[in-house]
Amino acid sequence: MNSNISDKDKKDWKDFLEKKERLPNKDLEKKENKFHITKSLDLHGYTLDEANKKVESFITDCFDQKVSKVIIVTGKGLHSQNDKDPYISKKFGILKNSVPDFIKNNSSLMKKIKTITDAEIEDGGSGAFYIFLKKKL
Repeated sequence: MNSNISDKDKKDWKDFLEKKERLPNKDLEKKENKFHITKSLDLHGYTLDEANKKVESFITDCFDQKVSKVIIVTGKGLHSQNDKDPYISKKFGILKNSVPDFIKNNSSLMKKIKTITDAEIEDGGSGAFYIFLKKKL
């Protein structure tokens, strides 16, 4: 069986064993991630007022439940009925822009929030955002 192993592979293995540097324990990293709870809220179909009320209660509940990451899906606004209002641009979805503004202007919510960032494509991309909550003491 050793006859199939090249001299280079043998040398690489020997060098690896002699190094004091250790590889990261991937199993430990996965175990640590289990303690981070993520919840999501999809606001498709909500009016602006309904969405703001729902977001406020959802963030408060998540904070109380010690959730660390929240995904808010607003949608991209492609199906918004904002073409009836000449003062609203058809290029911008109502919830996509107003919900983050509502959160940022709500001081009681911002006391619970560590950061707000754009979502990755698999979580909704430009039609969603992340909220990382502070730890409840």
